[in-house]
Amino acid sequence: MMQGPSPQDMVPIVIPIFGMITGIVITGFVVIGPVGRAIGRVIMHLFGVERSASLPAGEVADVRALLEEQGERLELQQRQIGEMAERLDFAERLLAKAREKGLPPGGVAS
Repeated sequence: MMQGPSPQDMVPIVIPIFGMITGIVITGFVVIGPVGRAIGRVIMHLFGVERSASLPAGEVADVRALLEEQGERLELQQRQIGEMAERLDFAERLLAKAREKGLPPGGVAS
């Protein structure tokens, strides 16, 4: 009868695997936790990145108002383009009917 490896044979395999898993967990806690954030702030400071580059609350409201205004203007332009497309279709249909009837170009009958 065949037996699996003995526990003494597994020790050289289990210890490095356990060490790797422990290292990954500890690294995850360091990177995600407050220590990781502090390290990130130090790195940002070293490279001259300022977190205060974000907009103040008053300017955020101004940007939102500007975006709403631009959205309204975009909707108006889309409506105008739709109306122009309808007019173009109408003009093309009139020209097609004129060609079918054999009228000269320009719509003037001689």
